[in-house]
Amino acid sequence: MEVVYSTQEISKAPNTVVTVGTYDGVHLGHQEILKEAVRRARVRGGRSVCVTFDPHPKEIVSKEKGPIELLTTLEERLELLAAHGLDVTLVIKFTYEFSRQTPRQFYESYLVNGLGISEEVGGYDHMFGRDRTGSVHDLKKIGDEFGFLVTIVPPITVDGEVVNSSKVRQALREGEVQRARKFLGREYLLGGVVVKGSGRGATLGFPTANLEPASMKKLVPKDGVYFVRALLGEQSYFGMMNIGVRPTFETDHRRVLEVHLFDFDDMIYGSLLKVQFLQRIRDEVRFASTEDLVRRLRRDKEECMKLKEQPIYHFA
Repeated sequence: MEVVYSTQEISKAPNTVVTVGTYDGVHLGHQEILKEAVRRARVRGGRSVCVTFDPHPKEIVSKEKGPIELLTTLEERLELLAAHGLDVTLVIKFTYEFSRQTPRQFYESYLVNGLGISEEVGGYDHMFGRDRTGSVHDLKKIGDEFGFLVTIVPPITVDGEVVNSSKVRQALREGEVQRARKFLGREYLLGGVVVKGSGRGATLGFPTANLEPASMKKLVPKDGVYFVRALLGEQSYFGMMNIGVRPTFETDHRRVLEVHLFDFDDMIYGSLLKVQFLQRIRDEVRFASTEDLVRRLRRDKEECMKLKEQPIYHFA
């Protein structure tokens, strides 16, 4: 998949099937749209193009307070998009000025005159343009005006729930990583660099790798202990991860991400570690003594060791 950052970087090709969206998370609903766009492009003998945005539009125009809580960094998103067989992804820098375009102005400038377009494939809830005033109905009118077909993909449901990015975020905020997996079609991933910590884990018999997330905008699941798979280069390791403020020892309430890898004792400071969340084990709690903490950590590890024997947690 070719990645470009302006329409000037690629030639205009009228026989282009386009899909437009932020695609944060690339969940099952997104995946269905991407599959249809690629399929339609092949039927036409044309190219498939995804138009996406960075930073996330909510960072620029949202009136909501609080962090954005991205499900994917741009790098992760592009990797997931590429896996679906797209020919090109156009990443548009999202600015306030860009957001002031009307739906028609955006389509005329970027898709009709820029990329060339014969068809757009979109989701049932696609909203676009200034203040998200453009709807599927408006898109079809624009398609009629400029001569391109609009294909709308219906919602995807899991366990009776319509899949969307908000549902994934909600599940992760509540620590329901298995529910998030159902919506994503894969385990939620959090990547970062291994940094020096206090070293206390090693003295307790549970050495940990402290993770500094690659993006502070990325959503970190609810505090607690998790059964995880960690990816280090080409290798993967099972382990358990604690997210929280370490209340047994610390009083500064600083949130820390610590991973204890099973059957692993290498020094990996500065390495990139990617953590896949498999199952939540328990809440983070304050223990009365170090001994109580160690006993609970042993129980946690025993539970994780049993879980890792389940076939669902092993790659084919």
